[in-house]
Amino acid sequence: MLTITDNDFHRLVNFVKSNYGIDLSKKKQLIMGRLSNTILSMGFESFKDYVDYLLKSKKPEDMELMLNKLTTNYTYFMREEAHFKFFTETILPYLESTKKNKVLSIWSAGCSSGEEPYTISMLLKEFFGSKAGAWDTRVLATDISQNALTAAQNAVYDESSLREVPPAWKNKYFVKTSQPGVYGVAPIIKNNVIFRTFNLMNPIQFRLKFDVIFCRNVMIYFDQATKEALVNRFYQATNPGGYLLIGHSESLNKETTPYRYLQPATYRKE
Repeated sequence: MLTITDNDFHRLVNFVKSNYGIDLSKKKQLIMGRLSNTILSMGFESFKDYVDYLLKSKKPEDMELMLNKLTTNYTYFMREEAHFKFFTETILPYLESTKKNKVLSIWSAGCSSGEEPYTISMLLKEFFGSKAGAWDTRVLATDISQNALTAAQNAVYDESSLREVPPAWKNKYFVKTSQPGVYGVAPIIKNNVIFRTFNLMNPIQFRLKFDVIFCRNVMIYFDQATKEALVNRFYQATNPGGYLLIGHSESLNKETTPYRYLQPATYRKE
């Protein structure tokens, strides 16, 4: 395994934080462990050569490879189910009664390989039922990783990702592929999600403000200042009465966040 000097470590950490918001300041061993083989396979002999190259070239494919190595994209359908229960029992009835134009704006921010936005889409179809055609329920799903978005758009998953999906939903919203134990998302769900590449460090300038923002298990990589700045951008991009849902392993400072705390990992804009 290659070793990294303090100088090169800080150069890499500062670059990643300023461009992507990810705080690696306590991850020196992880950086060495996860990047050493990649660096050697690219033909570099040291972390210094690699960091010099990375900071100079700034090639998107190299950045993505590095980020994929240093962050973990672990997810599955219906993950953190309490959120989806609240979404179905509280948020959707509120939106159904207040959105006179029948247009919902829901954002899966940091959607990884697509399980979250497809879960949201299934919940929407279940909730609206025969009325779904009268509503615009398309879900915006964004991620910084093109690899993750490609996997999400392919919409093919193995049994382990579907383990929490109710059997009736599995029959209704998935189709078996030619591979044993591998399923594709049905078009009625797949076509309801719009995927876009987006860096959460950038200004949020989408056409509509959001009724619901899901940003779960993404801010675990951010330090407090970066997290608070992002939450403030989310707040500005949220409709009055709209919701922010974060991961259950995450929390916001109740004294500084502009959102009102409702229950663990669930906040609302008054």
